[in-house]
Amino acid sequence: MKKASEILTSHNKFHINLGLERITQILNLLDNPQDKYEIIHIAGTNGKGSTSKIINEILFQKGIKVGLFTSPHLFSYTERIRVNSEQISEYIFDKLVNEIDSLAKKNNIELSEFELITAVGFYYFYIKKVQYVILEVGLGGLYDATNVVKKSTSIITTIDFDHTERLGKTINEIATQKAGIIKKNSKVIVALDNQGFGAIEKIAKEKNSKIINPAKIKISFEDKNYAIIDNQKYEFNLLGNYQAKNLSLALACINSLNLNIDDETIKKALKKVSWRFRLEYDKEKNILIDAAHNPSGVQVLADFLADNFKNNKKIFIFGCLKNKDYKTMLDKIYNQEDDFYFYEFNYPNALKYNELDKKYNFKKLENIEEIKKIISQRKELKIFFGSIYMLGKIFKEI
Repeated sequence: MKKASEILTSHNKFHINLGLERITQILNLLDNPQDKYEIIHIAGTNGKGSTSKIINEILFQKGIKVGLFTSPHLFSYTERIRVNSEQISEYIFDKLVNEIDSLAKKNNIELSEFELITAVGFYYFYIKKVQYVILEVGLGGLYDATNVVKKSTSIITTIDFDHTERLGKTINEIATQKAGIIKKNSKVIVALDNQGFGAIEKIAKEKNSKIINPAKIKISFEDKNYAIIDNQKYEFNLLGNYQAKNLSLALACINSLNLNIDDETIKKALKKVSWRFRLEYDKEKNILIDAAHNPSGVQVLADFLADNFKNNKKIFIFGCLKNKDYKTMLDKIYNQEDDFYFYEFNYPNALKYNELDKKYNFKKLENIEEIKKIISQRKELKIFFGSIYMLGKIFKEI
């Protein structure tokens, strides 16, 4: 049996190939496992992962058997597929990837990496007899492999510019792609202040689907982080004011499901919920890690630093993919008074040091050992941000 990673990273799979024809064919052969449980489908530019994790934790604390499908991963493909917060085992993942890949080849279906993982996720959730699946879109929505589902509750998180080469050059075009996950006669949770609300509302009306606007929530960072809901404080494990929007969407979704989840269950869930590398702060090592990989994500990071570490001397370690608008990203956070390092990580389509605009005075990091020295010897706040693939590679070795 081949390792799943060997199959998934092979030349003919490791690419983006939007469309529903191939995923539909393979799921038909698997007797459409995606139709056998309730689905909460989440699209958007930023906030999908955090929103998914909050909903997952609340359902789990309620005692509901829940599947969670997210992407990308940090250290292992198995992170993407979880049941009751537990990752699929390496053995079962390898087994299902081999079986479904063989089935696809036998029927002349050329699955991409993401399509194969999506099929494995759907099938695994069926095997595990979950009641709900929280399904995060991979890219866009309308033509994303996850959009093969026939019915779902939809959530649209913040809309901003990212993947413009595939999703469109305007907010309206991008929002239209994201809103492609909305199903007929369903529920759509979206904030009124979402930049793409007009396009989302239009599609919801065409599908005769009900729009649910979430209530306003505030985040307070004191000795601990709190969410303020209806003037009550709930200890909350995720940092950043922007998490208020994700939490409000998650709670609106939970309310719409009519599962009679009590206040104590929600309090317990919010205290426990976590999401790696999203404003993750290690006070002891004075390290902040954030997978801010597009302009709006970097703006959130910059705002958090301004609110909580304004007077701290900072060291930034950054790296990203070539298709990202890194100039707009850096313009939001670059300050010549801070030290900036660029990590040229080994990954397809990673931005190279010599491709950086010279106006950014970056020092080049040659290897992981140099990063280890910065962590162990420098006292300043060390901020790792950019590509989630870069962060995964760095901290897997460290």
